[in-house]
Amino acid sequence: MGVSGSGKTTVGGVLAQQLGVPFADADDFHSPQAKAKMASGHPLTDIDRAPWLARLADWLAGETEGCVLACSALKRHYRDVLRSRSPQLCFLHLAGDPSVVTERVGHRHQHYMPASLVQSQYDTLEPLQPDEFGVAVDFTLGPEPIVEQFLKEVQ
Repeated sequence: MGVSGSGKTTVGGVLAQQLGVPFADADDFHSPQAKAKMASGHPLTDIDRAPWLARLADWLAGETEGCVLACSALKRHYRDVLRSRSPQLCFLHLAGDPSVVTERVGHRHQHYMPASLVQSQYDTLEPLQPDEFGVAVDFTLGPEPIVEQFLKEVQ
């Protein structure tokens, strides 16, 4: 979990490969309308996200042998929806400085998320709470060290 540009897709791919489980990127579950809204510089609302979260929860529940999902999951409520059908879900929060993410997103090509929306994601972000199963790791460590730290802390 984390804001756009924090490395969710890259780290998630490395983690899924190490665990030998399926990987999905939550961005692929957004509707064309949601992508167009973000591309036009407008953040999604909770109403916009509801069907997307339901699709993600369905996918997670269908992967009974384990999986990795790269997903922003910025609010506790969103994570609760994902956990609703997968109660053992563990989160890896890729956390760090907004300026690093803004620069990363600004260098992306062929992606609907503009750098102008990064701050809105930080404004929305509700960090993991003590009763949530998960770990926060600095996203500047690099994919392999992040995965190593995460696995060490949750096993």
